[in-house]
Amino acid sequence: MKKTRTVYALFFFILLITEICIALFVNDSFIRPYIGDALVTVLICCFLRVFIPKGLSYLPLLVFLFAVIVETAQYFDIVRLLGLEGNAFISTVIGRTFSFTDIICYGIGCTAFYLAEKIINKKKVTI
Repeated sequence: MKKTRTVYALFFFILLITEICIALFVNDSFIRPYIGDALVTVLICCFLRVFIPKGLSYLPLLVFLFAVIVETAQYFDIVRLLGLEGNAFISTVIGRTFSFTDIICYGIGCTAFYLAEKIINKKKVTI
């Protein structure tokens, strides 16, 4: 189980660095808005798997629901409602703009994570 946690932690850090690089250096109309949004849910799933490596097969669904809640909060501009619009960190982490396309990207990321786990776990059983 320690090996599993280590693998998820490694993937988390790789994805974190990737997301930071996308945020800092990529200013396009595809990778940043679509790939970045899909990867962020995979990043969160990997982070949670460090602490919950077994069981909870519906973890990607929970992460997707969390992402939808955050996106819905953006729709209502929760940062402004909380009076935190002057805080650049909070504005960046929570976000300020709603996009239904983001929700689709979150779903793609969570589905990819779910399928990857199914494929990897199936191979582990047959070996």
